[in-house]
Amino acid sequence: MKAWLLKDFGLANLQPEEIATPTPGPGELLVRVGAVSLNFRDKAIVEGFYEPHLVPKPLIPVSDAAGTVVATGDGVTRFAVGDRVNSHLYSRWIDGEPAADEPAWCLGMPLPGGLAEYMILHENSAVKAPAHMSDEQAATLPIAALTAWYALMDVGNLQPGQTVLVQGTGGVSVFAAQIAHAHGARVIATSSNDENLERIKALGADEGINYKTHPNWSQKVLELTGGKGVDITLDVAGGNGINQSVAATKVAGLVAQVGFLAGQTSQLDLMPVIFRQTTLRGIAVAPRTSFDRMNPFLDRHKIAPEIERVYSFDDAIAAFNHLSRGAFGKIVISIGK
Repeated sequence: MKAWLLKDFGLANLQPEEIATPTPGPGELLVRVGAVSLNFRDKAIVEGFYEPHLVPKPLIPVSDAAGTVVATGDGVTRFAVGDRVNSHLYSRWIDGEPAADEPAWCLGMPLPGGLAEYMILHENSAVKAPAHMSDEQAATLPIAALTAWYALMDVGNLQPGQTVLVQGTGGVSVFAAQIAHAHGARVIATSSNDENLERIKALGADEGINYKTHPNWSQKVLELTGGKGVDITLDVAGGNGINQSVAATKVAGLVAQVGFLAGQTSQLDLMPVIFRQTTLRGIAVAPRTSFDRMNPFLDRHKIAPEIERVYSFDDAIAAFNHLSRGAFGKIVISIGK
């Protein structure tokens, strides 16, 4: 089969090769990959600043995939040949709280990912792909949509009428705006781009704040919420901006830390956290059962993923470069094109 292999850190060392098609073992599915989507995690792995000491070489990168089961190993009962499935990042996190070693069983690093014509999934980690979505659309779900869903619905227990703040207009934030809007919540979005703010408003955001125009954007959030702050903030940026996230969130509210676009370390001002009694919760995607709950919701509300561009398999490097420039929603690679 054709596969992209990361031989060393840096995009120049991500190269296409012909390798043996894997054979499914007991409990495993052989999936013909239809499409994959890119996340910041994939870029960080390729460029060597995401747990570089854990990255095996060569590695088939990219965790998020959708495709069709073409063969099954012994004992498989959850899926059959012909079923369309999604991958799930944490291949052994099925339900409940995560185990301490969940990162050791992630697809796309350290386990092989989906940037290939075929991939192996264990039947217990695979998820039925939404019937109303193409492979290109379904491939956007495993990290971006599921992180948003878990933070809002499972951890945040979002209620209709509450208010959510989303940062930027990347994949997680766009999905969060769509999910929160469909659930009857109010959505405030931040971005440095007025055009993107108008686009996310069309998808369900109620207000937009340009953080270049309003560098003290948390104060603007307070103005929009009558001084109260939002119920849930999804912080995708990290870095020292976490202090504004705390300020923008109501007393006893939730800041869901889901990303590190602006840096993996921060100087946190503890006094506002203490006096506002803020819950700061790290979110690293979700268990598979959360994925099982999310897909029917997306189906019921006919939520369509926002895809900025679909690249061909041969143009994977161009897709990574596009991700580095930024995108509204998701960047997808179609394996069959």
